[in-house]
Amino acid sequence: MRKSIWIVLGLGLLMACSAKTEKIDYTKLSEEEVLAEAKKIAHETIIVDGHMDLPFRMYNLGNHLNGEVYDFINRQTEGNIDYVRAKEGGLDAPFMAIYIPASYQEKGGAKVLADTLIMMVERLVNTWPDKLALAKSPQEIEENFKKGLLSLPMGIENGAAIEDDINNLQYFFDRGIRYMTLTHGKDNLIGDSSYDTARTNNGLSDFGKKVVLEMNRLGMIVDVSHVDDKTFFDVAEVSKAPLVATHSSARHFTPGFERNVSDEIIQKIAEKKGMVMITFGGSFIDQGYAAAGDSIRAHIQEWLKTNNLTMQDSAAQAYIKAYRAQHAPTVHVSKIAEHIDHVVKLVGIDYVGLGSDFDGVGDSLPEGMKDASMYPNLIAELLKMGYSREDIEKICHKNFFRVWNDILNAAG
Repeated sequence: MRKSIWIVLGLGLLMACSAKTEKIDYTKLSEEEVLAEAKKIAHETIIVDGHMDLPFRMYNLGNHLNGEVYDFINRQTEGNIDYVRAKEGGLDAPFMAIYIPASYQEKGGAKVLADTLIMMVERLVNTWPDKLALAKSPQEIEENFKKGLLSLPMGIENGAAIEDDINNLQYFFDRGIRYMTLTHGKDNLIGDSSYDTARTNNGLSDFGKKVVLEMNRLGMIVDVSHVDDKTFFDVAEVSKAPLVATHSSARHFTPGFERNVSDEIIQKIAEKKGMVMITFGGSFIDQGYAAAGDSIRAHIQEWLKTNNLTMQDSAAQAYIKAYRAQHAPTVHVSKIAEHIDHVVKLVGIDYVGLGSDFDGVGDSLPEGMKDASMYPNLIAELLKMGYSREDIEKICHKNFFRVWNDILNAAG
């Protein structure tokens, strides 16, 4: 009798294990079924997003350190992220970009602005500690996830924040900064920007080389989004740790757009065991969208000149709004999936992630990916392309956690 019971229990366990490990062919499901599976995955796995510009948007809205705290916790009609939409989309760890505009390199005050933005993020967490938490490591994100908390890790966008003092890297690391984007819209003391044609340093400067090595020592992620190609390859030669492009897409789809990463750069990032986190803006993911945007801007400039108006004139604003609405290009969330797929086909599933640039690309976001509630739409597109749940988990957080832990392990 006892033997029979053990046989029955053994068969039951075997059946349970088989059911658990059974692979689902998502390509054979209906659109509704795929989306339902995508929502399930989004809420059961950790989703990390490498870059969001909420802090600087709050700053521009006047929600600094005095007065009312920005209402992050309720659904907003503006911007791309709040607590409600993040929870709806299954987002768990959006990196808060401590963005320093290039103008601060010239007029000064970069470090002060960085400090202010960091304190603004801390203020959000201190206001809603039952919903939000800071995070300085993969382990802390995992712990927050288990508690149901939304993690707000931080990274500096534009190395100008450290000004000309390499000791400020330690200062910002101690403040909770876990990556730094070396440049932004213009060349700086560290290296050259993909948006600047001056080529001031001819790549990574001598100061920049020291910065990269100090970031390696600290365990701070070296973010190569925004740098020009020469600077990137200089960084790759100097860095002793993996590199991450926290918000860049594949230049394969946007030839000539140096802000995106070339196949050669993607291959070098993979060679160094790093990753590319695909960004979502329309002009980043689709050449036709970018060309249409250029055409609209050219028309508006010509119209302003002909009518002797400026962008600030009310008559001009009304015309511009109507013209843009009539001629606005569109792009679909499936394009983001194509960029992810391109990286996977080029170097493998282990070197790609997500870096939306929410709150940083205006109204250029694709249909189906307009805000933080819509990550399941992107996951659904990947499932329809044949990606497995395990693949999705790698894209959503496992790749990034591996890279981040490797960087931490290489520190010291």
